[in-house]
Amino acid sequence: MRNPRAFLAPLAVGAPTPPSELPARPSRMIHFFPPQNERVRTKIPQIIPQVDVLLGNLEDGIPAEDKETAREGLIEVALNNEFGSTSLWTRINSLDSPWVLDDLLAVIPKIGNKLEVVMVPKVEGPWDIHYLDRLLAQLEAKHGIKKSLLIHAILETALGVSNVEEIAAASPRMQGISLGPADLAASRRMKTTRVGGGHPAYQVIADPDPEDPDAQRLLAQQDPWHYTLGRMVDACNSAGILPFYGPFGAIEDPLACQHQFRSAFLMGCVGAWTLHPSQIDIARREFSPPVEEVKTAKRIIEAMGDGTGTVMLDGRMQDDATFKQAQVMVQTARMIAERDPEYAKLYGL
Repeated sequence: MRNPRAFLAPLAVGAPTPPSELPARPSRMIHFFPPQNERVRTKIPQIIPQVDVLLGNLEDGIPAEDKETAREGLIEVALNNEFGSTSLWTRINSLDSPWVLDDLLAVIPKIGNKLEVVMVPKVEGPWDIHYLDRLLAQLEAKHGIKKSLLIHAILETALGVSNVEEIAAASPRMQGISLGPADLAASRRMKTTRVGGGHPAYQVIADPDPEDPDAQRLLAQQDPWHYTLGRMVDACNSAGILPFYGPFGAIEDPLACQHQFRSAFLMGCVGAWTLHPSQIDIARREFSPPVEEVKTAKRIIEAMGDGTGTVMLDGRMQDDATFKQAQVMVQTARMIAERDPEYAKLYGL
């Protein structure tokens, strides 16, 4: 058992002190780009102002023969651009791959002071975080990295789901966790090739009409990720880190993407991955509180005063619980307004 007094101590001599709390900033979309693609790299200056997080992907989707080129492309993007309030992340290869050490040894020394978060796939338990935690500290100390790099885990194995609470609390570097539905589906032996979202075969059916047993019965498509997402959100909030939905693979179906992101936001996620530029505005909109709900939340806070007792507002009783809900809504809106002038105007903040 780790000494709780040493939890925030650096794990290598000369490494920066890990953070005691996370930066308060919007993370509505983590926008992935393939750094080995020169055509995509030329568009990065236009993408940076549009996204809260820009992530150079080194793992899935990058062919084995392009791994080195992807690292070089990520370094080029980091060194040749200013990111302002946009965070720069990278997703490294899985810890059991032959590429992950080269990812870290190539990238951290050159752009460790520009990176904010290292996303690690297929995390199965706190031991994976402990390994990366120590290794990052050693690299920070060796290469003079001034700020402690954060870790973001992807939940994409059955064992990882079983250990999600321990993963969330494994290190002060933990920034958040994303749902990884494709690999998780394979790990669970689920019978789907979809990446996130619902499935037409996963349904509930209404009871038969006793007066007309042969009548057509209503069907409703369900969300096969609801349990996992809820458990992940609870684990993240219990540990003071951030939950994210992950990818929605049906690029051709923006309406389904919109509804999936909206449901994830309602469940407590702060953002999702965007795999194509067309998903950026969807994430920006769906992970920003609706304007009318922010206005209602502000009225609840004003009516409740110190947050104790009860008041009636528009025929609904408001008490300390709804006061807390309203505070979450307004605090989220304020954070977004500080970054996004359009939403600052809409929210009146």
